[in-house]
Amino acid sequence: MRIVREKMLYQLTFLPRFFPVNCYLVEEKDSLTLIDAALPYSASGILKAADRIGKPITRIVFTHTHEDHIGAIDTLKKSLPNASVYMSQRDYRLFSGDLTLDCEEPQNPIRGGVPKLGKISTEVDHFIEEESYIGSLAPIFTPGHTPGSMSFLDQRTNALIAGDSFQVRGGVAVSGQLKPLFPFPAFGTWSKELSLKSAEKLYQLNPSLLAVGHGRLLSRPLKLMGKAIQQAKVKMEKRG
Repeated sequence: MRIVREKMLYQLTFLPRFFPVNCYLVEEKDSLTLIDAALPYSASGILKAADRIGKPITRIVFTHTHEDHIGAIDTLKKSLPNASVYMSQRDYRLFSGDLTLDCEEPQNPIRGGVPKLGKISTEVDHFIEEESYIGSLAPIFTPGHTPGSMSFLDQRTNALIAGDSFQVRGGVAVSGQLKPLFPFPAFGTWSKELSLKSAEKLYQLNPSLLAVGHGRLLSRPLKLMGKAIQQAKVKMEKRG
C-alpha cells in the first residue's frame, strides 16, 4: 500500500504499480472520513493508516458500489462498529443486488462488478443528499459511471474526490472514454452521456486537486479536466 498526503487528504493506493485502486481518508478536527473501501483485503491497510494518523474513522462514504470500491466494507465494519455508512440512495439498489433501471434513465445495462444479492452484510445508515454535508465534504451527484455515483468537494481546500467520474491512470479521461493503457473504468461505465454531463459539472467547481479511484493525485487539474471533457465531446459527436 502506498500513502500520499495532500493537506487533510490521504490517498491510500493498493496495487499501485499494476492496477492502482485508491481510497481516501479525509482528516477532520477529531475524526476521519473514509471514502471508499477498496479491495476485500484492504481493511488492514486502511486501519493501519488511520492508526498512524491517530484519529478514529467515524464515517465510511462511498462514491459508488463497484466491488473495487466497496470490497473491504464488511471487514471494516466489524472493526469499526460505530462508524456510520453513507451511500447514494440510487446506488444502494446496486449494493442490494438490484440492477433494474428507472424509466427515465438511459436504458443501458449496468456495467462493472456489483455485489450479488446477499453478498454484503453491512447496513447503510444514511443516504447521501447534495444539500447535506458530511463533515467538511459537500456531496455532488455525478451519475454516469453508475446511476448513483457521487463525488465530494472538501470545502476547506476545494479538493475534489471524484470516484470514477474521471480516471488518471493511463491518461486523464472522463468516465467511459477508453484509454488503452488502462481501459477498465471505461469498461465499467454505464452511461457515457451522463458521465460527460457530470464531468462538466465537476469542472465548474474549479477544484484545486483531483483525487480519483485509479491514478495519482492531480494538483491544479482544471486544464487536464477540460482537455478530457473536450476529447469526450469530440468522440461522442463522431459517434453520432
